[in-house]
Amino acid sequence: MATEILPDDPALRFGRRQRAFEQMEAHDLDVLVMGRTANMRYVSGVPLLWNAGTRPFGPGCVAVRATGDVYLLSTWDEGVPEEIPHENLYGITWNPMNYVKMLKGINANVEPRRVGTDAMSPLFAQLLPMAFPDAELVDAGPAIQAAKRVKTAEEIEAIRAAVAVADACIGAAISQLQPGVSERELTAVFMDAMASRGVTTPGSQDVARVTSRRRDGAVRDGDLVCFSGGVVAEGYTGEVGRTWPVGEASHDAFARFDALRGRLLDACQPGASGSALLDAYAAAGEPLPAGPVARGLGLGFDDPVIVGDLPATAAHTRLEPGTVMVVTVQAGPVIGQEPVVISAEGPHVLSSSPFWNADRS
Repeated sequence: MATEILPDDPALRFGRRQRAFEQMEAHDLDVLVMGRTANMRYVSGVPLLWNAGTRPFGPGCVAVRATGDVYLLSTWDEGVPEEIPHENLYGITWNPMNYVKMLKGINANVEPRRVGTDAMSPLFAQLLPMAFPDAELVDAGPAIQAAKRVKTAEEIEAIRAAVAVADACIGAAISQLQPGVSERELTAVFMDAMASRGVTTPGSQDVARVTSRRRDGAVRDGDLVCFSGGVVAEGYTGEVGRTWPVGEASHDAFARFDALRGRLLDACQPGASGSALLDAYAAAGEPLPAGPVARGLGLGFDDPVIVGDLPATAAHTRLEPGTVMVVTVQAGPVIGQEPVVISAEGPHVLSSSPFWNADRS
């Protein structure tokens, strides 16, 4: 198996980087200092080590609008694209003043007026003013989210490929659904299918759970099992969710689910507000799910995030062509996640996973 680390495809990284610099221009940011893994990869195109924990903020990647230069925290060149020269790399250090020295070098060359960061910590709240003493420090979150909200054509294809892996893994897990199997065993089938396709990072650790009633983890005849599977392939997340019965199923929730899914997809129109998805639940007479009704898919921390507890935020959210999100469809114990891309013509479902219906029982 190849172990060489390669940067993201040139069309993918150049398209993303162009959007990032365009939003730096729109938000009047001279320098962008990034510490979130997803944002660093978005701008640099360098695959980064995935981990399940959190990490403190630090200047992992720096973009300069005037020159188009990208500086990267890296101790080696492997995986770094050729347009980021070796002299733009700076090493890991235990002494934070070394980061200040590096940033001062950028400051001396550019003399920025406005510097944006995608996060902050108490330590760097003190250090960054030392590095950029004449600049205004601002929140770069709006600029980054504006860049990432609309996906390039290459990004949509990358998400489509991740969804295809999730589809195959969900299908493998459903094929093993029978009385006596445990939720953990079904999750293991999903993970095995994922690894066999060369993907080793799941979107979550729990894939299968009984939703019809509380159980001890073992599946019984008559249960409803929700499969919610996500994978991270080449940095991009693909998520799919389906509910499947064990044995006979007479739940009217499946018909309610189908009706709600149709309303939600109809609400995913270009130019529509996020409130349209909340209205779809209300029109179907279904309570809103506890989590997000919809959230963006991409490299991570993607907009939109539409939740029922924040109707005002949903009302101000606009669905634009190029937006990719996973929509939660929940009618009682029947739950699904549908990955959707918004185009100028309307919504397109990225998943090919089938749904259960009475004709298939």
